[in-house]
Amino acid sequence: MTSAENTAPGEYAHPVVPDTSRPDVVLVGGGVMSATLAALLGIVAPHWSITLFEAGDRVAAESSDGWNNAGTGHSALCELNYTPAGPDGTVDPTKAISINEQFQLSRQFWSHLVRTGLTDSPKHFITPVPHISFVHGTEGQDYMRARHAALTASPLFAELELTTSQDELAQWVPLMMEGRDPEQPVAATRSLAGTDVDFGSLTRLLLDQATARGVAVHTGTSVQGLERTTDGRWKVAARHHASGEEFTVNAGFVFVGAGGGALPLLQRAEIPEIKGFGGFPVSGLFLRSTNEALAARHQAKVYGQAAVGAPPMSVPHLDLRLIDGRQSLLFGPYAGFSPKFLKAGSWLDLPKSVRLGNIGSMLGVARTQTALTRYLIGQVLQRPSDRIEALEEFVPTADGDDWEMIHAGQRVQVIKQDDKGRGVLQFGTELVVGGEGSIAGLLGASPGASTAVAAMLDLLRRCFPDRRAEWEPLLREAIPSYGRTLADDPTLFAEVREETTRTLELTGPVELAGAR
Repeated sequence: MTSAENTAPGEYAHPVVPDTSRPDVVLVGGGVMSATLAALLGIVAPHWSITLFEAGDRVAAESSDGWNNAGTGHSALCELNYTPAGPDGTVDPTKAISINEQFQLSRQFWSHLVRTGLTDSPKHFITPVPHISFVHGTEGQDYMRARHAALTASPLFAELELTTSQDELAQWVPLMMEGRDPEQPVAATRSLAGTDVDFGSLTRLLLDQATARGVAVHTGTSVQGLERTTDGRWKVAARHHASGEEFTVNAGFVFVGAGGGALPLLQRAEIPEIKGFGGFPVSGLFLRSTNEALAARHQAKVYGQAAVGAPPMSVPHLDLRLIDGRQSLLFGPYAGFSPKFLKAGSWLDLPKSVRLGNIGSMLGVARTQTALTRYLIGQVLQRPSDRIEALEEFVPTADGDDWEMIHAGQRVQVIKQDDKGRGVLQFGTELVVGGEGSIAGLLGASPGASTAVAAMLDLLRRCFPDRRAEWEPLLREAIPSYGRTLADDPTLFAEVREETTRTLELTGPVELAGAR
């Protein structure tokens, strides 16, 4: 099947899948994770047969969809929750450096794919957009100075700018400074290396390229069960929704990249490694403005600080988005609660995920996460005027008539057991590997899509250790810093940044594909 057979963007034909099918790899879920793994396997194992099943009618319709995530291209340039301050005010840059390293892997791999024909214009999925961190108050200024000093000690952040001037900020983000109290202490950092990424478009490009080389992509087809066979392979039971056809395939390796749907599928696979894991679903809401005059006055992504006691997922941000050929603004997030694990999921997803193996973890989190519970209740009870009031912290002159509420992607935060067997809520992603490396699944959320390449490289390392010597030279050809640390090698970082900036066209003003 080739991309020419697509009936619409993200939709694919549905050839009959015989029960005798024995693909080397089955990918469950048509999001950016599965698409990235398919692209990596196309480099290291181009002869392998790959089949992908997506339950939705089109790929990239859940968390990878452009409107279901902030598209920040999380590289820790502006996200303040990645640079916590200690009691003495000292800022720890460790997590920020680690996440930036991971995003550099993504930039390198995308550059390689663009060079080899992924798209004639990388602006179809990535655009340069400044990343800004913003705080107010004298304590905020002190924190920002400490953060700037900690980050710029690393070559990855050496060009990060700092200002405490309202006049300078009026040049950076005029929409945010109009109507602001001129006596309010403010501070901000800015990186011109930031990006906006449409992960939905990227996923479709990756899977179009995959189908062109023979990967079979089946939308509207859900995986019902996973069972290990006596020869170590996996029997994958699936059902095509429109026809009602049920069938099985026998796969050598299975990756479950189904977003919130990954947990129940890994539970059905009955791998011991999933014992103790649970999921806590959180729905995301954003205010969106399609007023292009407003967007023209906010050509940046600006992250603030979460309220005291609020979880990391609540960090407010005002983002320029570039989707479907238009500039828009997105503000949020506002959290909601739904027991669904996917936007198109079932109201029974959460209760059905509770098992004997994870009930202790989930009850433990229920006892310890009272602050999160209070936060979610407060968010659910918010009135529209409360949400506009939160927006006014960023845009003092905000007019509610310019904004609409949209429901973004459903996120399932990881619940797991710590070293003492206690249930803990983890904000981030977790790669679970079982069956002696024959099955893997990705759980969790942010930074998620931005670090998909790093996550899938980790999967290759853990699931196929016997092929490491064969695959590493191929991976390093596509990703020059693979296996190395850019933070410790300024020369290599400069080379990588220059090449990816040129190939991905990440210079100059914000610009849409086809606008030149």
